[in-house]
Amino acid sequence: EDRAVGQVTSAQANFMTVVVERAGAPDDGLREEGFRAGIKLLCVVRALLKKIRRRVMVGDSVLVSGIDWTDKRGMIEDVLQRRSETSDPPVANVDLLLVLFSLDRPRLDPVILNRFLVEAESTGIPLAVVLNKADLVTQEMKDSWEKRLTEWGYKPYICSVETGMGLHDMAPLLEDKTSVVFGPSGVGKSSLINFLRGKSCLPPDDIQALDEVDDEVIRVNEVSYRTGSGRHTTRHVSLLHLPFRGAMLADTPGFSYPSLSMVTINSLASLFPEVRARLEKSEFSCGFADCQHISEPDCVVGGDWERYPYYVSLWNEVHKREEHEKAVFGTKQENDMRFKVRESGVKQAEPMLELKRHRRTSRRQVRQMVDSDVREQRDEQREL
Repeated sequence: EDRAVGQVTSAQANFMTVVVERAGAPDDGLREEGFRAGIKLLCVVRALLKKIRRRVMVGDSVLVSGIDWTDKRGMIEDVLQRRSETSDPPVANVDLLLVLFSLDRPRLDPVILNRFLVEAESTGIPLAVVLNKADLVTQEMKDSWEKRLTEWGYKPYICSVETGMGLHDMAPLLEDKTSVVFGPSGVGKSSLINFLRGKSCLPPDDIQALDEVDDEVIRVNEVSYRTGSGRHTTRHVSLLHLPFRGAMLADTPGFSYPSLSMVTINSLASLFPEVRARLEKSEFSCGFADCQHISEPDCVVGGDWERYPYYVSLWNEVHKREEHEKAVFGTKQENDMRFKVRESGVKQAEPMLELKRHRRTSRRQVRQMVDSDVREQRDEQREL
């Protein structure tokens, strides 16, 4: 058998590591569940998937073909249906988002935290807020942030990787889930994962991070004393096993500015728990069916809640982006692919035949396509 179904556990450059789950294709009548299960294959992605811009992400269930079981290599032929996904960072089939911030070094910024929370809410995936480095601040500050986040609609987990405080309470939260640690650089993502996996947080000179090894100790680094900001140590996304029942955790590169690319002006309000709570508790609806809760008359949400200025600022940002997209791209969107439903119920993308292929492509259009490919490659390099 030269085909198998597995899960992508890491992606680096043009290669992906796939852990085999079972032999054969997803729609095969007879499946050998235990056959070669657990074997790690180094795979490349089929060119057709790249042509139709079907991205393969860490966490994806994939069909691997052309397997060389001796050299442990193969080719990812198809991506099975996802139940969820995140774009920043790019991970598929996620059950829980851990929004991780530090109370100090770097100091917790409510504006940045608000942006990360909105980005996390836009995925539709359940989330939990974790505040690390509690050993560096006073009890008064910890109580203040716990009360503040509770008013925002979140129950924070306040912990310290350095002392182990509060981390054992997180084990039940992670069981039987694929979780993603989501936050800016320097807040202790790699240190948290090392702790949860029972590893030591060694300095970068003492270890070498190897994602292909299951007992890996993830590299950690210090926060810059000059700027107070974090330094990047995780360079690419990898999916790691935790010593809890059925728990997996994605280690992802830190970043400081979520794009909010999936947020629209019509969906923004629903991404704030305070707005959802006020709409549910109110006996009446807003005076306008399309109320944006921006100073409209007869609005039941109002502006007497702490994050209202953040909401208005993000609404203006998203509105400006949407107006720019309408001016540049228009409202009509054409597709270069179609989707075909197979017998197993899985949607499979196929490239559409190009119309007017007898016409020569203009030099201007060729340059535009080249520029687009270059930008896409640069984006992929940044992600890796």
